[in-house]
Amino acid sequence: MNGIELVPIFPLGIVMLPEQLIPLHIFEERYKLMIGECLADDKVFGIVYFDGQKMCSAGCSARVQEVLKKYPNGRLDIVTRGERRFIVGQLDVSKPYLQATVDYFDDDPEKPDADMQRDAHRGIMLLNQVVGLKPHESSLDLTDSPDFKSISFLVAGSAGFNAPEKQKFLEMTSTRKRLQKSVAALSRIIDRIRLTEEIQSLIGGNGSLPESLKQRLSGL
Repeated sequence: MNGIELVPIFPLGIVMLPEQLIPLHIFEERYKLMIGECLADDKVFGIVYFDGQKMCSAGCSARVQEVLKKYPNGRLDIVTRGERRFIVGQLDVSKPYLQATVDYFDDDPEKPDADMQRDAHRGIMLLNQVVGLKPHESSLDLTDSPDFKSISFLVAGSAGFNAPEKQKFLEMTSTRKRLQKSVAALSRIIDRIRLTEEIQSLIGGNGSLPESLKQRLSGL
């Protein structure tokens, strides 16, 4: 663990991951107050996934990256960036918005190897497919010493995963495991999307599926 501090908590129906950019529309009075204080003092706040019934025990600190728009009624459109993961400790209700002591944590030390290098390269290629980039257009570092942890969070934060899946990636403390599982899952999601597109194109034709496509369907 990397230290305990008291931070404002924003329970949301989304999961924030380190490195991730998330736009938010701030409209509730308590959260307008919270974000205003964070902006004035250059402080972070914590985003914790709330599934409608309970709040998770792990979240991620976020910092306001940019204020896109200020409305006359005090509402805000902002872009936030995820920073550090934490475990939620003691809750504090002394302010209009929720606060909590948080204990920051990081991934366990791991020695990079050829498997991590392979998964990182594959993850970047898959992300390029998701956003429609060609390989040479990628802004991510694929040098001999890539930031495996950052790549693992970028893949885990892609649009292909739902909130409970992202929460599992958030709570993992193994870069290797997160990279391996997120890349494999994203690959399956992209395969399903491509297969759906092929089926739709065939339905627009003679409506019959070739045997090879039927076999691929049975394997998913």
